[in-house]
Amino acid sequence: MSGRGAPPEPLPDGSGLRVAVVAARWHAEISDALLAGAQRALAGCGVRDVEVVRAAGAFELPVVVAVLAPSYDAVVALGVVIRGGTPHFDYVCEAATSGLTRVALDTSTAIGFGLLTCDDEAQARDRAGLPGSSEDKGREAALAAVETAQTLRRLRHPAQRLGF
Repeated sequence: MSGRGAPPEPLPDGSGLRVAVVAARWHAEISDALLAGAQRALAGCGVRDVEVVRAAGAFELPVVVAVLAPSYDAVVALGVVIRGGTPHFDYVCEAATSGLTRVALDTSTAIGFGLLTCDDEAQARDRAGLPGSSEDKGREAALAAVETAQTLRRLRHPAQRLGF
């Protein structure tokens, strides 16, 4: 199970951060659960400035995230790709992952990676933060984005690193 080894609490402090959340519309029940988990996590971190945008699917996440990244401290990308009987799964997963990585590196913006890449719907449901799920990847992606945004803020402002 991929949830093992997660960093311990407490929640990172996200007060003052501007965060966008981009959620794909495919597999609506699972995507909506990921979005709800991300929104709960952001509220728990004290993030008050949140914009939610929907993308058509996982393949479209990178371009939407790329447009938002320069205007936000962090962007959380959420979606679901479930393996089918063709190589389409591999192409979409690779394109979305590479695209989101490129956006993060090109913009130096914290990108929370909440793209589920699962063999079947049961695996996706178990990671989506639904009642009975063992994990909440929407929450995890939002927390990672907030923590990374705070780290980038400290690195960009050396006086904050030194405690001044």
